[in-house]
Amino acid sequence: MKQLDNEFTRFVLVGGMNTLNYYAAYLLLHVVLSVPYMVAHITGFFISFVISFFLNTYFTYQVRPTWKKFFQFPLTQVVNVGASSVFAYIFVEWLDINSTIAPLGAVIFTIPITFIVTGKILKR
Repeated sequence: MKQLDNEFTRFVLVGGMNTLNYYAAYLLLHVVLSVPYMVAHITGFFISFVISFFLNTYFTYQVRPTWKKFFQFPLTQVVNVGASSVFAYIFVEWLDINSTIAPLGAVIFTIPITFIVTGKILKR
């Protein structure tokens, strides 16, 4: 497929899969196990993070994963988790958006920044 030749398109697809992984973990923890929303948010984020590394190396950027890249990869997510956590907090606490859906809105704001930082680290 011609559309999959574009790194950003592949990044968005991987991001969609990561969002589903994250959201499944988040709902399991928050709704099923009654874990507070922020703890569930951060835990779900870290679970999807590991999956994201391998999907981004093999599929998005088509590079070989290495331990060095794996340990640098968290740098790509520092801004992501920080910004998405701030947005989740704002959505829940200030805008009174349901904590079950607030993190999905927060993720949208972090996509372009994460794409740029991830590419810089994985394509070195």
